[in-house]
Amino acid sequence: MSKPIFELVDELPTSGLTVSMLNALDFIVPGEWQNTVGFVNTIKTVTGEDDEDLIQQIGERAIYLFNDKSQGYQTALWLYQTVDSADYALGAAALANKVGDTIPLLGFLNNLTPKPDKAQTIDLSLKVVAELVAFCQINGIPGDSIGDFVSALGEYSGESIIRMAALISVDGLIPLGPDFIEKSLSMISNMNPGELEGNSTFRTMQDAIPGDNTGGKLDFIGNSLDGVKGWMNGMIAANALTAEKVLNHLSGFLEFTDDKLDYVAAFIDVSTNYYEHTGTQTLAKRLIERAIAEI
Repeated sequence: MSKPIFELVDELPTSGLTVSMLNALDFIVPGEWQNTVGFVNTIKTVTGEDDEDLIQQIGERAIYLFNDKSQGYQTALWLYQTVDSADYALGAAALANKVGDTIPLLGFLNNLTPKPDKAQTIDLSLKVVAELVAFCQINGIPGDSIGDFVSALGEYSGESIIRMAALISVDGLIPLGPDFIEKSLSMISNMNPGELEGNSTFRTMQDAIPGDNTGGKLDFIGNSLDGVKGWMNGMIAANALTAEKVLNHLSGFLEFTDDKLDYVAAFIDVSTNYYEHTGTQTLAKRLIERAIAEI
């Protein structure tokens, strides 16, 4: 890791496109996500403590746990970062607009290239796998425990549940349509290992994905996506989610026309890092919870 965990938590932004998007998706899981930033502040929020000495002890223990490479915390954070590693130049340009102003998408169209469905499907699937493997790493269980992960989804809350709501919304519904899960499963099942190897994100994270070879990893990706299908469909049904409904909520900070929806997906992809942002928050909370239990 290039930076210590306390620094990464301290540097989480309090505003910007990622935060605006996550706040806009609050309608799916009302009140679940608070943008808790700052390492000491996160310790106070998670534990309810205000004793400075105890906070110091908890922080030191959490940092020690994160730095222990026999634990899975660094791998989990790396996975959250890897699946979000897009080009943020557009986001930086967009933020040159005053915060709170609506960002007009039209000015960025020349710089955007919507992803083909196959690339979008691989990205969606790899985010699901990153979530699954990171969950296993954080909880110290085998990385291929699909069943344990799917069971745990029902207990997701806070930054973890808003991350999944964003995954369904901006990596599923908007770019791939209402049947994105079945569409993705069909595409993955018909994909050959060479097509997967052509994806740069897969090449970066392939060693963390269970499977003896690319074919085995492709099977694991398909099984992971199939495993979360029921839970995702349940969340979509419970909230009557559609791309239009999501876009209506995003229109509070993003200005676009209805014939440019594939560009909306592309813009969100290159200008937000919601997986890394909320993943860092998840990791910090789990470290602090374990630290307080051990002290």
